[in-house]
Amino acid sequence: MSEAANKSGAGRELISFRIGDQEFCVNIMEVREIRGWTPATALPQAPPFVRGVINLRGAVLPIVDLGARLGLGTADPTARHVIIVAQVQNQVVGLLVDAVSDILTVTDEEIQPTPDVASEMVRTFVRGLLAIDGRMVSFISLDRVLPDRELDHAA
Repeated sequence: MSEAANKSGAGRELISFRIGDQEFCVNIMEVREIRGWTPATALPQAPPFVRGVINLRGAVLPIVDLGARLGLGTADPTARHVIIVAQVQNQVVGLLVDAVSDILTVTDEEIQPTPDVASEMVRTFVRGLLAIDGRMVSFISLDRVLPDRELDHAA
């Protein structure tokens, strides 16, 4: 958390979304836009979590099934699914999720550390946890979920 932490007490805006019955959030500053599901053109030899690519206003946008990447199973996209267009490191990528839920404003103090009982993979992806209105929201780090080398293969 320390590498991206704001000044203590400063608010941070996160966009929350659902994958299955679980809720996640990412830093809103990484999100460029949210759009409806568009079928993707498959790419040969792409990692299993890469759905393919779509045309986004003349640019090729790789689509990542975020549920599959997080080990939650592959999505069967419908018109209700959405693509979160995000800036991950120096590349723009589309993240396939079930639905966008909310915009959350939290302080760093509200972000709880990932429990030690979680697997190494979970601790790699999940930056922290938020307890909001009786539900747990996992704050994920997109730069850890989508390393450069895998994005390079997708594009």
